[in-house]
Amino acid sequence: MTITGDPIIKDGCLMVRGKVVLTRMPENVVITSASSGSAFLGAKSTTSGSHHVFNLGVLEDYKFLCLFIVKIWWMIPRVGKSGSEVPMETQMLLLEAGEESAVLDEEPSADPAAENKFYILLLPVLEGPFRSSLQGTSSNELQFCVESGDPDVQTSLSYEAVFVNSGDNPYELMKDSIKILEKHKGTFSHIENKKIPAHLDWFGWCTWDAFYKEVNPAGIKAGLQSFLEGGCSPKFLIIDDGWQDAVNEFQKEGEPLIEETQFATRLADIKENSKFKSLESDGLCTNLKELVDTIKQKYGLKYVYMWHALAGYWGGVLPTSETLKKYNPKIVYPVQSPGNLGNIRDIALDSLEKYGVGVIDPQKIYDFYNDLHRYLASCGVDGVKVDVQNLIETLGSGFG
Repeated sequence: MTITGDPIIKDGCLMVRGKVVLTRMPENVVITSASSGSAFLGAKSTTSGSHHVFNLGVLEDYKFLCLFIVKIWWMIPRVGKSGSEVPMETQMLLLEAGEESAVLDEEPSADPAAENKFYILLLPVLEGPFRSSLQGTSSNELQFCVESGDPDVQTSLSYEAVFVNSGDNPYELMKDSIKILEKHKGTFSHIENKKIPAHLDWFGWCTWDAFYKEVNPAGIKAGLQSFLEGGCSPKFLIIDDGWQDAVNEFQKEGEPLIEETQFATRLADIKENSKFKSLESDGLCTNLKELVDTIKQKYGLKYVYMWHALAGYWGGVLPTSETLKKYNPKIVYPVQSPGNLGNIRDIALDSLEKYGVGVIDPQKIYDFYNDLHRYLASCGVDGVKVDVQNLIETLGSGFG
């Protein structure tokens, strides 16, 4: 028999389906009912701040799977059995539990498959301008961290930081939970309610592993020709990093690259660089538009996408660029979350913390993207691959 009902806090314990999940919960932890047997965990603080770490209680003797941000760009899984094994920046925690039976057998079943197992999901979520994550301590305490990324955006309480739900099937549990949050938050859509991009029906090729930043029209054509000759022509192409007009201000002409400054390279123009403007021996492809038109016609490409970073380039945009001055860029220095620094540091962020990022005036963001994407569309480009997204979370100071 399944014991149902909303998650509750009883006698200092978090109870889910009659099962004790967390013990020794502090009195400042609050629980708010959501829907369909789910709830939110939060906490109150005596002080206001932009960054809080709250204890939720002790987690022990639960097999779990979690997903955590091992490096600011990357998320990986980990398994464990106690709170001490939950890493910083955990974005999802899935517990396996044995359900209490209403009638106890005189002799326990020898068949493990006969046990009544169910799954408990703890999912850190966004709450207004604050993001949440989970982490464990050496004493098996499970904590949650809430932070705004801007010292001026503060709070003393968080009511909906961690979503809690349970179910008999872990896959259905995940899907149902996201649907509940979709309805409750109203800020995103479940995948079932999104339009599937047309290119997913086709085999495609991304230029990154073939060329890295040395990508050029001749190489793109050679690659597409090799696919054609092999009888496996892609129907969509991603022209990755290396097509943009970017400048490394820290490398003087004729001198070697200063280590780590490659990540501080900044966008100088929304149009393509000189590699994509040179006249080729065949007299074709003197610019990006002619390249896109040519390869679509010759190789049967349905879609061509272009790479760009969310801030324009790895180091943002170049404040001294005459063509980009209208977006009022300025140099800002990233500030990483303690959670980011608690796992594996990344050379790119270390570099940008030293050299800064050319950040576009928030009031000009629409104009920048509208100009960039309008230009790409005029060249026959069908979409973009957006990279370096997590950089933005380190640039919140002063921007709310």
